[in-house]
Amino acid sequence: MINYSENEQKQYHTQVGEGDVGRYVILPGDPKRCAKIAKYFDSPKLVADSREYVTYTGCLEGEKVSVTSTGIGGPSAAIAMEELVMAGADTFIRVGTCGGMQLDVKSGDIVVASGAIRMEGTSREYAPIEFPAVADIGITNALMESAKELGYPCHVGVVQCKDSFFGQHAPETKPVSYELLNKWEAWKRLGCLASEMESAALFVVASALHVRVGSCFLVMANQERAKAGLENPVVHDTDTAVRTAVGALRRLIRAEKQAGGEEKK
Repeated sequence: MINYSENEQKQYHTQVGEGDVGRYVILPGDPKRCAKIAKYFDSPKLVADSREYVTYTGCLEGEKVSVTSTGIGGPSAAIAMEELVMAGADTFIRVGTCGGMQLDVKSGDIVVASGAIRMEGTSREYAPIEFPAVADIGITNALMESAKELGYPCHVGVVQCKDSFFGQHAPETKPVSYELLNKWEAWKRLGCLASEMESAALFVVASALHVRVGSCFLVMANQERAKAGLENPVVHDTDTAVRTAVGALRRLIRAEKQAGGEEKK
């Protein structure tokens, strides 16, 4: 494959190279969240800032870790994962926001995705549609345990991934409204917890690359609660989701260090 970067030691889009990132990486969408997340690391350092991809690297539990933003949607998230894996990463946690779909999924809650509905296009260029988009069970369990330890309301299950934000929020304005509305009702009846835009692509890309990924989200609001006339404030502060992800990484690192130590005995 041709390296289109001006610096052959760096990946074209993210501008990270081998040694720039840890094997553990948190993936927010918004570049502005990277500095906020990096504050939870020991000795964080900005290592790359290119397009929508901002990367900081520091330490947790004595292990090198990073945070890289992915922008919005599956295509840019897939590029980030591909390039980070080539730079040495193998364990990822997506942190972001979502919109609740079930009535008990309330603003400010945490959603941990165990799987994702592939209603997007990126994952189709990695695997046939019959292949499921599922999170790594170890990361999923770590996220669940972290949220529980922090005392955050947490829901675990399937999320829906789409490419069109306004296809969700104004489906009646789209020429394919009949399909969008009917599928939305199907997802609700199947117990889908929330809607977002990256997990399906990341889960399938991780399967193709044989790396690990999980996802956790802040519920910003729930349009179904609004329709039902229930309380539905809009929450913007993603710190609870970030703390959940950082806590999960700490758990993973400690467990894997302990397992490695036991193997050496």
